[in-house]
Amino acid sequence: MEEARRPEEELDKKDTSEHIEVSTDELDQEDIQHVNNPIVGIKPIEKEFLGAVKEVRQENNKFIFTDGSASVEIRVVSDEIIRVRLAPHSVFLEEFSYAVPSLDQKVAVFNFTEDETHYAVSTNTVSCLINKSNFHISFRDNDSKIINEDYLAMHWEENDQFGGYYVYCTKKCYPEEAYFGLGDKPTDLNLRGKRLQNWNSDTYSFAKHQDPLYRSIPFFISLNENIAHGIFLDNTFKTHFDFAQEDNNKLSFWADGGELQYYYIHGPNMMDVVKRYNSLTGTHKLPPIWALGYHQCRWSYYPESKVKDLADNFRKRKIPCDALYLDIDYMDGYRCFTWNKKYFPNPKKMIKELSDDGFKTVVIIDPGIKVDDNYWVFKEGKENKYFCRRSDDYFMEGHVWPGRCQFPDFTNPEVRTWWGGLFKELVEVGVAGVWNDMNEPAVFGKGTFPDDVRHNYDGFRGSHRKAHNVYGMQMVRATYDGLKKIQKNKRPFTITRAGYAGVQRYSSCWTGDNVASWEHLKIGSLQMQRLSMSGLPFAGTDIGGFSGEPTGELFTRWIQLGVFSPFMRAHSAGDTAEREPWSFGQELEDINRKFIELRYKLLPYIYSTFWEHHRYGFPILRPVVMLEQDNPTNRYREDEFTFGDKILVCPVLEEGATSRKVYLPGGGNWFNYWTHEVLEGGTEHVIDAPLDSMPIFVKAGSVIPEYPVMQYTSEFEVEEMMFQIFYSDQEVNSFYFEDHGDTFAYEQDIYMEKKFVVNGDKKSLTITQSIEGLFTPRYETYELKINGLPFKPSKVLIDGKTYAGDLIFDEVKSLVIKTPKHFKQIQVVK
Repeated sequence: MEEARRPEEELDKKDTSEHIEVSTDELDQEDIQHVNNPIVGIKPIEKEFLGAVKEVRQENNKFIFTDGSASVEIRVVSDEIIRVRLAPHSVFLEEFSYAVPSLDQKVAVFNFTEDETHYAVSTNTVSCLINKSNFHISFRDNDSKIINEDYLAMHWEENDQFGGYYVYCTKKCYPEEAYFGLGDKPTDLNLRGKRLQNWNSDTYSFAKHQDPLYRSIPFFISLNENIAHGIFLDNTFKTHFDFAQEDNNKLSFWADGGELQYYYIHGPNMMDVVKRYNSLTGTHKLPPIWALGYHQCRWSYYPESKVKDLADNFRKRKIPCDALYLDIDYMDGYRCFTWNKKYFPNPKKMIKELSDDGFKTVVIIDPGIKVDDNYWVFKEGKENKYFCRRSDDYFMEGHVWPGRCQFPDFTNPEVRTWWGGLFKELVEVGVAGVWNDMNEPAVFGKGTFPDDVRHNYDGFRGSHRKAHNVYGMQMVRATYDGLKKIQKNKRPFTITRAGYAGVQRYSSCWTGDNVASWEHLKIGSLQMQRLSMSGLPFAGTDIGGFSGEPTGELFTRWIQLGVFSPFMRAHSAGDTAEREPWSFGQELEDINRKFIELRYKLLPYIYSTFWEHHRYGFPILRPVVMLEQDNPTNRYREDEFTFGDKILVCPVLEEGATSRKVYLPGGGNWFNYWTHEVLEGGTEHVIDAPLDSMPIFVKAGSVIPEYPVMQYTSEFEVEEMMFQIFYSDQEVNSFYFEDHGDTFAYEQDIYMEKKFVVNGDKKSLTITQSIEGLFTPRYETYELKINGLPFKPSKVLIDGKTYAGDLIFDEVKSLVIKTPKHFKQIQVVK
């Protein structure tokens, strides 16, 4: 693999003699010309830097600045988002992005000003400043505070081998600045001091700090002096990020080709940055609610009798489960879209029987299509020239599971339409979801495709250097679109191993082939938090580890973390011992059942959190630093997070631990979910955590909806909704969302969004409810369990009328009442 080029290589790369540092910050334009041309005492280098600004012109919300040779476009995208593009010879590439489907955001007000030293492009929120003399770009907030600024002018060097340019941006790094995001990097949450790259890679049994992995998400969040901003480098080539590793004063990001195009995304809160990034790249569609249940997978469950035995065990043992997976062994010779009739003689009958027992069937599909003229998928792809070709016009071939294979060009819209249509027969036999694997793309013995493979790239043709990081994203896009069309109004469920920024519009993901170790349990927690901050919220890990053998304790602790993974799936390799919730004895089976049941009890809360993400752009998992960014210590708190904004999750990540230290963020009290003990926020606490428990806390004032325990999500219709309400002496808002659970009717307002407001004092508690949407659930009543009342209630008023039921106030200060579902206000009075 080619050594990553350093952004500050000031010397000719073939020269191994003394390195001479040259900072263009201290040079005028004439000096920069000398750096780029050989003179006595200074060695020649290949990089070219922007010079002094000579001209500017405006085109609507775009401003083009030039130094006479190169040009920079500053585009106002919204009040808080500004895009920067560099064209080394003033020729911009055509406007196209797989990550950002549309830039038609509303820009309320923007203006252009000039003084002696700078040009300024400003919105109501932020200003982009361009230094006239050295072309340095900086961003300033309304308080005139510089938030982000260039250390060097943007620069580039020609790529003699492939054409185009290596493009570089170097920013100042402030002494206390911290960095977060960049997808699923298996490293510390705070990225300062790290050097990372994006190049989708098949990384079996990856290690801590290994880089790169399966996904490329070139977006990060900076936090400095309690002000957050984001940078999204929308470039699909191999990209690199140096978070002050080489030089503690510099942040650098660069790409091995393409255009230097980045978005500055203003905060000042980290939550604002993530929401605005999601406004660019999109949010995850609402998944079918069954996809939020427990999933069981293995490489592989076969033959049919094994799958049926697995299903029978779940139901017999009363362990909830919604989905079973079939890995590559269900296929005929690993040929996609076929069935091995020896193992599965009647797949439609089998899937129907599983469905009748409440199980959805999810099957794997890989991109490699076996070269076989008697195989209908290969024959169609060959006849229509849908497979990737190399620069000499030969088909790209490589060996994967079926043997010799060719690979569809998923960057061609015609190929995507064809591929999506191939799922028709699978859907007709009852398959409910599709798992896209090996789509980095992975090739045995080669790693991936050669650089010279050509891609359509939706008409903006390019080599594999350009298309590599989006190949998996476009594969799962084709899968999603095909399933959506075939399944009519049903929401598709897809999962992908590889992806690029924006892949959340089409798919969930998992963190890949992890290891059964305590270290990987911690890594998985970090990866899920990081993915959620990076716009990919529907993510999970292989519970128990894909390779290796977990102890029963490790598997159980992983199940506990899995309850609060947006995607909850156990998965393991074929050369490991069987790994189901009952595989480690009765005691651990009972604990695993308890926690999987907890997942199902909390499904209405989990589903509502997905709605908040889809509609409002909130991340689903939120590291503590996102909740309380003004506390410097939180930059290094990695082992707890909230699911949504109401439930704080503190997984046990150490072998043999029976307690752990927990930090409860400030701004109010927190309730222990299990005991309802009230603990003060803003402080640390030591919490008991025997193996049958995990510290979980609920924010005071929260309204948490709960289902009765089901064996699968549609086992029966809820007759009465349960809400746990936690007392607060501050006003706190909660959301509850409900709809059909598996259709797109919510896009036509066929949903119900309820907003609860809880507010109390020493003598009363008030709960109000407002409703939006056209969906009407069939149940008519709520059971409300009001926890933590600091007084014994004497009266309850529901919409002004005295509650006629008994007021039973138990020893843990909880009051249970039944109400009509559409009440407007409840008052509990001392």
